[in-house]
Amino acid sequence: MSQQSRKPLKARLISWLMKKMMASAGANGAAGASGIPGSGGGPPPWVKAMLAGGGAPQRMAAMLATSSGFEGREKLLGDAVAMAIRTLKDSTPYQHDMNDALVKMHLNSVQFAKNAGVLADYVTHDIQTMQPMLHRLKGMIDKTGEREIALAGIFDRTTCLYQLCLDLKSEPGKRSFTFPFSKVLAISRGIGQFDLTDDEVHRQWLKPRIEGYAAVLGVKLDISDIGPDNRVVVSLAA
Repeated sequence: MSQQSRKPLKARLISWLMKKMMASAGANGAAGASGIPGSGGGPPPWVKAMLAGGGAPQRMAAMLATSSGFEGREKLLGDAVAMAIRTLKDSTPYQHDMNDALVKMHLNSVQFAKNAGVLADYVTHDIQTMQPMLHRLKGMIDKTGEREIALAGIFDRTTCLYQLCLDLKSEPGKRSFTFPFSKVLAISRGIGQFDLTDDEVHRQWLKPRIEGYAAVLGVKLDISDIGPDNRVVVSLAA
């Protein structure tokens, strides 16, 4: 068996690719005064850079590699993908979504507050826990005068909102999403787990929380009722 045939397939492919690039660069160089890049002779600078250090296959592979943005966090990404697959495979007794656990934790807490007659106090407590983040956003709004920061801060940059509202749509001055509690509420009411209605959760939990955040930010928001398409629209007030 020849030395070439004993090379790993990856190394042979890289070697072949290098030769093809060199041949292409040589053809361009032979064009002389044609104006084609590399016409001054030899490979163009980007090929020379990849061939630096003797053209080792490992260096070549590194130069051709595409960054994923997850370098050093591969295990974190793998665990997240595995969890997504496990969650979405769970279709009994209903098709679970990626926000299922978050939805249930909200509903469990809201049901407890309703039963204890302290739902309004629970909303106030939630707004209070958000004060450090809200005041930081308010400083940005006061400095720039840009009210869009309020919507971006409440929805786009807050995992508790965009993980809850899986189909969040962001537009200038407006955010819209499917009311996230309907599926679980319909099922849980049927088995006696919760007695909350969609309207209760929206009017007494979701809507007053967002209004409370906006009040701290010094921005007025219009928050719609749940529409016939089961969507909620939040927009900057005129």
